[in-house]
Amino acid sequence: MERIRFISYRGKQILLVDVTHCSAAESEETLRTAPDYVTTQPPGSVLLLADFTGASFDEDATRTMQQTAVFDKPYIKKAAWIGTQSLPASFQETVSEFSRREFVVFKSKTEALDWLTED
Repeated sequence: MERIRFISYRGKQILLVDVTHCSAAESEETLRTAPDYVTTQPPGSVLLLADFTGASFDEDATRTMQQTAVFDKPYIKKAAWIGTQSLPASFQETVSEFSRREFVVFKSKTEALDWLTED
């Protein structure tokens, strides 16, 4: 199963970054490859859904997440996160402050996908 892939929802293309149940090293490795997918799209066009359910992050993985968020910023139209319950409370704030981006957190995949695809 590809950890990063495009999915279709309501006729729109969503980039799914799936780090569910990844160790910190696996999370870091997956996040390092995200720009390879994001930067193939036009600036300001990517709808991104990141699923962190059961994922682990250490300092290196968090740093990679921050760097990826900065690098991808020009390409992202909207970004939604799900499954953040297992992450430290400061994770979202740390990544948001570093990247100067907002990440909207949803309780379910359907809620996130609905928000991403609304006009």
